[in-house]
Amino acid sequence: MLRIGLTGGMGAGKSTVARTMVELGAVVIDSDAIAREVVAPGTPGLAALVAEFGDEILAEDGSLDRPALAAVAFADDTSRGKLNAITHPLVGARTAELIGAAPADAIVVQDIPLLVENGLAPLMQLVVVVGADVETRLRRLVEQRGVAEADALARIAAQATDEQRHAVADVWLDNNGAPGAVEDQVRALWEHRLVPFERNQREGVRARAEYRLVPHDPEWGAQARRIIARLHLVCGAAAVRIDHVGSTAVSGLPAKDLIDIQVTVADLETADALADSLAAAGFPRAVGITHDNPKPTPADPAGTDVDLWAKRLHGNADPGRPANIHLRVQDSPGQRLALDFRDWLRAEEDVRTEYLEIKRTAERAAAGKSGEAAGEAYYAVKEPWFDVVYPRVGEWARARA
Repeated sequence: MLRIGLTGGMGAGKSTVARTMVELGAVVIDSDAIAREVVAPGTPGLAALVAEFGDEILAEDGSLDRPALAAVAFADDTSRGKLNAITHPLVGARTAELIGAAPADAIVVQDIPLLVENGLAPLMQLVVVVGADVETRLRRLVEQRGVAEADALARIAAQATDEQRHAVADVWLDNNGAPGAVEDQVRALWEHRLVPFERNQREGVRARAEYRLVPHDPEWGAQARRIIARLHLVCGAAAVRIDHVGSTAVSGLPAKDLIDIQVTVADLETADALADSLAAAGFPRAVGITHDNPKPTPADPAGTDVDLWAKRLHGNADPGRPANIHLRVQDSPGQRLALDFRDWLRAEEDVRTEYLEIKRTAERAAAGKSGEAAGEAYYAVKEPWFDVVYPRVGEWARARA
């Protein structure tokens, strides 16, 4: 099962996107509809609200008078807290019930207007934001929904900003265009990303990147931060730290379009205990990869002790954002090298130039090959260079300590 978070500001067109996803086969869970359902007449939720705020929040027909509730429940932080304490658990329980009833291979889309405001993005395996300019949204609210302009502006101002939405958006659907344009975007997203993502997760397949260098993408940092937020949620206290490492963490450096994340753990038993949770969150384990390429160390001058370089490797199942998740033990040679090498590249321009030339040579070696053959050719160039520069990295790190 794949969990997608769908959000967007008022008037952006989120309902259109949700409707299109239903037509394509998604299971859409509407948080607003659930919020109304759990306080419908005759429900324990409505009874709890009346017990807390009084009969004056009821309409003549016994249903919830929402403006009357808002008048008392949003009067101060204490009242708001009481309201949330009643409704949030009910909404959460009903949401969990609907998700649990979905098929194992479902693409579940949770339509959550306040996903950004409530900090729910890390709970989702992918966040889709529907965006439109304020002028466009205002026109839709006034002309299509009959909302007064002043009221529409006030509601828009009370919501998250586009900058805040961009920070959590794995996918941004631009809905400023002509009618029907956003539906075409949704269909392409469904076919090329969501369906393969769900299949990869269910089958335990990691998305792969081509062994081809691309210019540094300024979005790599934000993409890494979103992955790290999800990993923090999955790993909890088992993660000593989680870092963006590798070439994509170095500003201006061309790299394969592959995000490298390092999860530092206390021991390999902890890493193994996280395997199922990571896989369920969309980060399946790489079978057969149990260590980095050993390098000479004071404890192992021959560089043959693979146990010193033990790790566990997971990958992102999302074909739209390939990523390697390296689980390494704190203060192991591999864990320190990942951090020190990243910082060395960030600090030393001549080293970046040297490394880029090695990467270009590796790229040429992999050209024309595919799959494992391309990887073998690529790393056959890079690994010997790492063996040579490993002592230099250590010397640089020790000089900075």
